[in-house]
Amino acid sequence: MSKPLVLSYSGCSTCRKALKWLDAHGVEYTLRPIVEEPPTRAELASWIAMSGKPVKKWLNTSGQSYRALGKAKVDAADENTLIKWLAADGKLVKRPVLVAGGRVLVGFDEDAYADVFKPRK
Repeated sequence: MSKPLVLSYSGCSTCRKALKWLDAHGVEYTLRPIVEEPPTRAELASWIAMSGKPVKKWLNTSGQSYRALGKAKVDAADENTLIKWLAADGKLVKRPVLVAGGRVLVGFDEDAYADVFKPRK
C-alpha cells in the first residue's frame, strides 16, 4: 500500500485523534491541510464513490460553512452542486478524510481505521 493521504484541519479535535491513532500504530502518511488545499472536484467524485457514502455524508454539518449555507439550501442542492461547494471550501468537508489502499474514510472511526491498516496475511 502506498503512503495514505490524510486531509486534516489543525483546529479539528477529531482530526487530531485520527493523527494520534495513526502515529501510535506506526502508520506513515502524507498530511494535506484541507482548508488550504481542499479536495478537487475530480478527487471528490472519485473519493465519494470509493467511500460508499452519499455526498451529503461528506458535509461537516456542525461547522460555520454549513450553517452559512443553511440546511434548506443544502437539502435543495443536487450532487454536482454539493461537490462544487465541497471543493471550494475545505471547512465544509467532514474531517478527516483518509485515502488509503483503494479505500476512503470520512470522519474518524477507530474500528474502520484498524480494518484499513490491519496486517495482511
